[in-house]
Amino acid sequence: MISWTQRIDRSVKIDDFVTNNETKISWSEGVKIWLNREFKIEYNSNFIKQSLYRPFTKYYLYFNAQLNERRYQFPLIFPTPETEKENFIISIAGVGDRKGFGCFISKFIIALDFAFEKAQCFPFYTYDEDGTNRKENITDWSLEQFQNYYQDPTITKWDIFYYTYGLLHHPTYRERYAANLKRELPRIPYAPDFRGFADAGKQLADLHLNYEQQPEYSLKFIENDQVPLNLRVEKMKLNKDKTQIIYNEFLTLNGIPPEAFQYRLGNRSALDWVIDQYQVKIDKRSGIVNDPNRLDDEQYIVRLIGQVITVSLETVKIVNNLPDFGLSEWTKP
Repeated sequence: MISWTQRIDRSVKIDDFVTNNETKISWSEGVKIWLNREFKIEYNSNFIKQSLYRPFTKYYLYFNAQLNERRYQFPLIFPTPETEKENFIISIAGVGDRKGFGCFISKFIIALDFAFEKAQCFPFYTYDEDGTNRKENITDWSLEQFQNYYQDPTITKWDIFYYTYGLLHHPTYRERYAANLKRELPRIPYAPDFRGFADAGKQLADLHLNYEQQPEYSLKFIENDQVPLNLRVEKMKLNKDKTQIIYNEFLTLNGIPPEAFQYRLGNRSALDWVIDQYQVKIDKRSGIVNDPNRLDDEQYIVRLIGQVITVSLETVKIVNNLPDFGLSEWTKP
């Protein structure tokens, strides 16, 4: 619980009343407003959620209306643990993004600057804040348009969702509409091969949602027998030709295929994101240590590297085999 001594004189300004010690609390304007209302913020474990801070980088997030000032629509997208088991979002680069268009599917809350600037998220479902009143975010009208265009009554809303995810990965789509994608949200055209894109999108979704269940790419472990066995990460780095990850003083991972760097999210490859994020960092203002090492699973980061390489290679393979984009008719935004 966040508590404070009650002010006797309410004419005293908040900024003169609080202790500005960021090792204890960061007094944002929003938190000051709650203090001014004499509102007590009590810890509740139900507010703890998993989130994706950066690609393939999970964090626990305390998701609370008083302590998170910009929650956007996420209280209606992942309101309860049950909804996190069935709902997915497709996140894309927002309008004005300077890092290049990209997209990623998730079953967790993602950060605003996840990998793209001003990330926008489109869920399959939305709910009320208590998790009731589930609604599909693809309308019946849209479903009818797709079924009529392709003369296929078996098309489902999930098919359209995966079709969209597959289409947004197509290099020709990204190149042809690069200027549009910088200034407006994507429009979804009718590609010639609906099923081809829907099937590919579903394969991509399975890879990206379940990256921790993918097989590890076989790397050669080069161990330094001059130092004790150690799987703890401080800060990893690539060697000059990007064929090795110097994991720590004890271990080097050798045999990274160049194709692994072709799967990019924003201005970095998926593997570069992992190398960048999985390091020990100390926040200068709060002094909080961010340590990605897991005491209960010392091999997690080594395993994750192999899995992300697999995800990257398989993603590149699927994208390279997407159906022809063709000249196609636009749907409405």
